Amino acid sequence: MSKNIRLRFFILPFVYLLLTLTVNAQTLPARYAVIPENPRPGEPVTIGISANAGAKSAALIVEGKRLTRAAFFPVPAESAPNGGQQPFMAAVLAVPATAKPGSAVIVVETATGNLGEIAITITGREFISEVIELNPVLTGIRTEPDPQKTAEADHLWSILNRSGADSYHFGAFSPPVSSTRRTSFFGDRRVYKYSNGRSDVSIHAGIDYGVPKGTEVTACGQGRVVLARNRIVTGNSVIIEHLPGVYSLYYHLDKIEVTEGALVDSGSLLGLSGATGLATGPHLHWEIRVSGENTDPDAFIARPILDKETILGKMYP
Repeated sequence: MSKNIRLRFFILPFVYLLLTLTVNAQTLPARYAVIPENPRPGEPVTIGISANAGAKSAALIVEGKRLTRAAFFPVPAESAPNGGQQPFMAAVLAVPATAKPGSAVIVVETATGNLGEIAITITGREFISEVIELNPVLTGIRTEPDPQKTAEADHLWSILNRSGADSYHFGAFSPPVSSTRRTSFFGDRRVYKYSNGRSDVSIHAGIDYGVPKGTEVTACGQGRVVLARNRIVTGNSVIIEHLPGVYSLYYHLDKIEVTEGALVDSGSLLGLSGATGLATGPHLHWEIRVSGENTDPDAFIARPILDKETILGKMYP
């Protein structure tokens, strides 16, 4: 019997499919669930698969190109509807804000090859465009080379691109401030106009809340503080790890009230809003990163990051 596993997953909306895997002449059941089946650009996709399937990572493929990748991690056993304890593996994968609508594939990878494919459809989405004019000081922060700025960026990416082993938060996130006033939105297509007459384009990676200086900023969910320090571009900044590869970021704070390594609960005070770093006025920039990819925070408010009950209900009806 061949040791190679050659399967293709065919998925129906929010319905699991039982697969048969042949490994060393042994038949193992592999059950999985994918939520949602039709994500929009910028939204997360949660994948659950039975613990004995050997899944190591999941990759999003569009038009033959890998866009993002996320590692599977163990989820504690729960009482399944059938009365048994059913642990499973999960991965949270981000659809990039630049992804084209249409057919896509999630490839489930093992240590030795591909376990199978899950077909999904990326639906269309429109984003806002905006122009931001920067004064000479802010132009310099964004454009002038600086070894410290480069070192800070390297340190940031070393955090956001790693996948830890601890899981702290499975439910939906809460907004980090009580105000609902937003001055910028996730995925905004920005044009920066510099004071020297030049310009540059970028995609806004989070949500900007237009709140006064000194507004309390709280943790959107349980987690561990992995960064709490001042940075040139983002000012006083806090980053929390919630699940392996899933981070929330809070930028431009006037004051930081937590320390690196601290465990925080949902609603814990992180600091006070301000206008430090590259900021044209007082506000909070709130961002969610999944395996390094910027992801729509509203999607994490709308549904749990990892709804264990729903996933198990689809895998073990």
